[in-house]
Amino acid sequence: MEGYVRYFNRQVLLWGEETQRSLQKKKIVIVGAGGLGSSLAIALGASGIGEIDLVDFDEVSEHNIHRQIAFKLGDEGKYKAQAAAELVESRCPYVKVRPFVMHFEEFAKRKPACDLILDATDNLPSRAEIDAYAKSIGVPWVYGSVEAFNGQVCFIDKSSFDAFKIMDREPAGIAAPIVMHIASLQANLALRYLAKESVKKDLLYYLYFNDEGELITQKFKMPV
Repeated sequence: MEGYVRYFNRQVLLWGEETQRSLQKKKIVIVGAGGLGSSLAIALGASGIGEIDLVDFDEVSEHNIHRQIAFKLGDEGKYKAQAAAELVESRCPYVKVRPFVMHFEEFAKRKPACDLILDATDNLPSRAEIDAYAKSIGVPWVYGSVEAFNGQVCFIDKSSFDAFKIMDREPAGIAAPIVMHIASLQANLALRYLAKESVKKDLLYYLYFNDEGELITQKFKMPV
């Protein structure tokens, strides 16, 4: 069995070799290489996405490591984008990850072509910038947000980001597993879209644990 097909055997069983090979021609941008971003890069890199641009200006700190799974003790002081890129490429020889150590605003001036943008930031102004940029180049993007034991995910195509404009406030703490859970949902939406599977667009999923510990999922249609 050819090495490529052997590596992606379980996905080839899922949707065939032609679809799997089509992913090699796809290019995505992940904005942020922290909790969501490092999980997204690992999941989508290992799924066979051909090119990933990973944008993050920050360095690894000790308090990041518990929830940012691309990093380990000893990585403190390294640029997150570079460290995550090295890890993803070491896990999958069929992906090219290009780290961009800069703010997204600077990256956006380059106007690189891509098929999809994934939000892995942690603030509304950055997400508003992503939304404006995505609409300016005519590509969709996948929003993700986490806090405490809850999170939000949305595949944004036509909807307006104005619905997210809220007053600034101090963020709550965060549990590591919810970060990976939300990143996993973002990655699944991205992978389905890139593989030309059906995706429900402009629908916000809000997931949280209630006081009894039950996982609740609510859905909200985004305004367009």
